[in-house]
Amino acid sequence: MTRLSVEMLAADTVEPITSAGHAQLGIAVLAGIAVIVLLITKFKLHAFLALTIGSLALGAFAGAPLDKAITSFTTGLGSTVAGVGVLIALGAILGKLLADSGGADQIVDTILAKAGGRSMPWAMVLIASVIGLPLFFEVGVVLLIPVVLMVAKRGNFSLMRIGIPALAGLSVMHGLVPPHPGPLVAIDAVQANLGVTLALGVLIAIPTVIIAGPVFSRFAARWVDVPAPDRMIPQRPSEELERRPGFGATLATILLPVVLMLAKALVDIVVDDPEHSVQRVFDVVGSPLIALLAAVIVGMFTLGRPAGFSKERLQQLVEKGLAPIAGILLIVGAGGGFKQTLIDSGVGQMVLEISEDWSIPALLLAWLIAVVIRLATGSATVATVSAAGLVAPLAADMSTTHTALLVLAIGAGSLFFSHVNDAGFWLVKEYFGLSVGQTVKTWSVMETIISVVAGGLVLLLSLII
Repeated sequence: MTRLSVEMLAADTVEPITSAGHAQLGIAVLAGIAVIVLLITKFKLHAFLALTIGSLALGAFAGAPLDKAITSFTTGLGSTVAGVGVLIALGAILGKLLADSGGADQIVDTILAKAGGRSMPWAMVLIASVIGLPLFFEVGVVLLIPVVLMVAKRGNFSLMRIGIPALAGLSVMHGLVPPHPGPLVAIDAVQANLGVTLALGVLIAIPTVIIAGPVFSRFAARWVDVPAPDRMIPQRPSEELERRPGFGATLATILLPVVLMLAKALVDIVVDDPEHSVQRVFDVVGSPLIALLAAVIVGMFTLGRPAGFSKERLQQLVEKGLAPIAGILLIVGAGGGFKQTLIDSGVGQMVLEISEDWSIPALLLAWLIAVVIRLATGSATVATVSAAGLVAPLAADMSTTHTALLVLAIGAGSLFFSHVNDAGFWLVKEYFGLSVGQTVKTWSVMETIISVVAGGLVLLLSLII
């Protein structure tokens, strides 16, 4: 339904649910976003409820009949969950399997064993980037905190010299690389090619994470020179296990979905014949659903069995992995509903016309919209799904590569300057024992560097490809 709505809107064949002019629609957008921001920041309402109420407020301010606004919202919610809900669930299971089996600890210990003193920040960014592929940001932070604290204490490093590279690796993966929820939702909204987006996302992620991680950590360590906090280091999952998976098997399991999706993109370029048997096979095995499902099933043997997990333990692990994602699924779904309300109200077409009148490059506009919503709500996911809904019509006449870059521009903007309205800000502050000012000087600046560097690289690539 989302694809149909965007395609029809791009062809000027959709009748908006309201006949409001640009001025009224502009006010409606601002009012709808203001309602969401106010509910999240002032009244501390859950983002799912805030997005639901904000969507209905948008429709009401735009002069749409309430029943049509409700239909738009529920349609968008349903199509978004249908598009990415299963993928988020599979990613959560794979992440839980990786953490509980000790596979993540095996990756960490193997890389750290080969890293010397000067190379330790680079080792941390490598660890975080690899582990961050299948994990949600918050899970990755909790998983890596014990490692960061132990390395900083034992090696007598500044906490920021070790911590910033780890956080940068996790954050870049979260904002730019599928199968994380934000990029997946944006891909679904603008109908981008997942394989191309993944390939370009990795290409942009590498220099971004180097600049925001090991390079910036030198300055962060001077600005905030703090040791690892003197408190009990959290227990690592593998400390309770008698054995754990090997490094090679763990790494292969993590990279399996990425390799399958990239292989599909490569075959699409080389073969370029939808009826060819090779391309049809890779269209199936390289689809995100099959790629992630394959990784989960393979992981049960390569991660679960070596850790000594019984069938019952694996079943419990899957249940525990799914439980925490209910809130994420609802937020993503409600964000999709908000996006569809924007489109059906005619806001997308308005943004399309305004961008032509103002001569703002579509990629820069997408980045700016995501930045504004991120600053206001504090949520990278809310910023991504809202911005994707606003700029979706801009993708109608774009090439495959530029549509993928549109997704990455949104993802880059959604990471801009995390501050006190972002849960990640407080997570980092508390775990590292920092003051609010110290967290701003380190974490917030790091997030801004990621956003600006990635956004700049997106614009640069758009001129080349």
